[in-house]
Amino acid sequence: MSNNGLVSVQSRVSAKETLERLLAALAARKLTVFARVDHAAGAASVGLPLRPTDVVIFGNPKGGTALMQDQQSAGIDLPLKVLLSEDADGKAWLTYNDPAWIAERHGLGAASAAAVKAMAELLGAIAQESTQ
Repeated sequence: MSNNGLVSVQSRVSAKETLERLLAALAARKLTVFARVDHAAGAASVGLPLRPTDVVIFGNPKGGTALMQDQQSAGIDLPLKVLLSEDADGKAWLTYNDPAWIAERHGLGAASAAAVKAMAELLGAIAQESTQ
């Protein structure tokens, strides 16, 4: 984990294909997609350029509630979110908050440790599936 709590995985496919794979991976796991924010479309709507930049907000109450029961402040970092972006070289990246960082940030303890571990494993699997 980096000191800013972000995990970034370079994709082997385009940003568009990575997004499609991410949405399929979430659907396959029956995770709820609460929102998709297309920052590039927002920029274009005001005449500004921006490389592909999307945020997908998703989750499942069974996973996140344990964190908030431990420390309600964890709710600011939930539901989970993934940033899909394209860098200046045309490489696509999938970035998310490391659940261990969320746990550290909010002082989570043993009561939510299993949920934090499950989130980390889930996000890692989704990231791999979306970027390979």
